[in-house]
Amino acid sequence: MNKNVWLLFACQALMNAVMSGQTVMASLVGYNLSGTALNTLPMAIQMVSVMCASLLAGYVFPRFGRRGGFWLGCALMMAGSLTFATGIYTSNFPLYCCGAIPAGLGFGISQHLRFAAAEVADPHAKARAISLVMAGGVLAAIVGPEMVKRTNDLIPHYIFLATYLYLPTLPIVCAILLSFVQVPPAQKKTGIPVPFRVIIARRNFVTAVVASLVGYGSMNLIMASTPLQMMMCGFGVAASADVIRAHSLAMFSPGFVTGRLVQKFGVHQIILVGGLLTLTCVAVNVFQPPLFTTFLVALALLGIGWNFMFVGGTTLLTTAYAPEERVRVQSTHDFIVFGSVAMTALTSGAVQATQGWEVLNLTVVPPVLIALMVVGWHWMARRAQAAVA
Repeated sequence: MNKNVWLLFACQALMNAVMSGQTVMASLVGYNLSGTALNTLPMAIQMVSVMCASLLAGYVFPRFGRRGGFWLGCALMMAGSLTFATGIYTSNFPLYCCGAIPAGLGFGISQHLRFAAAEVADPHAKARAISLVMAGGVLAAIVGPEMVKRTNDLIPHYIFLATYLYLPTLPIVCAILLSFVQVPPAQKKTGIPVPFRVIIARRNFVTAVVASLVGYGSMNLIMASTPLQMMMCGFGVAASADVIRAHSLAMFSPGFVTGRLVQKFGVHQIILVGGLLTLTCVAVNVFQPPLFTTFLVALALLGIGWNFMFVGGTTLLTTAYAPEERVRVQSTHDFIVFGSVAMTALTSGAVQATQGWEVLNLTVVPPVLIALMVVGWHWMARRAQAAVA
């Protein structure tokens, strides 16, 4: 892996640390300010903004290049954290929700760091570059929750306010690191853009979207309500932060080896294992007593499952477009995936409040089974084509 990939790894770590800290705080702040099942509304708005960031990325990257687009993402994440802080200071839940818009747009743009890594890596090392950059979340898993634990009560009577005032330092450092990254220049416009109907008709694209969508959506549905569920079971902020940290480590630490596993065993096999790990997480949450270790183990399994499905989906996506189509196809993929993730964030709190923790977990079982069937079908089709060739 070259210098550019490692710099992108560091940038991903910094941007993910902001989101990791927000994950610990969002449902708790939402509950304190709203006192209703709308506690996950800020996270839902943030995920809708992540979805919309795909449209923004499709406009910015071709015109201003990767670096210019990522700098915009840093600025938006800073604005989001400061708006969150203002909402807490004024005890204004709608204003706090407004902070989720720039925060989501910035995080959505940062998701293209994994695509930039594939573009600067050697062709045979794309899977390793993607998984390595996503492994930057390992540092985020340490920095984000630890920042929450150390700063959440620094300002009396305004819990988490100090944390949101500290968070903007992370995208500032990221913007500085981006100055040293050699990324592809702005993409020149060539001919008529590929129609969306052509993109979504490609089997590689459909399979990649299904794997990424189900992996990310299932993870977010369960993870978004875990801090609140732990609070209802008598655990404090520190315990929730530790579980989210373990979850984040499980999400991103496999990135150091996932690329090699894909090269050795195949992308389809890795996605299938990820789906099975997600189902195991559901079994632990449903059939085990609500102990700290239960939440810890379940969220760790969920994190590894997400990594295998999302890295596998992203790797499969790189086979679904020509070089001149990359931004358009990547943006379409992320728009669909994060649109579904936004729905899971919005429904997570409502399902938990009305149906309970067990039903919330069981909700992910049908989509995971569908994803396993789609990926298995695509795997068999690819093997049949190879045999004929």
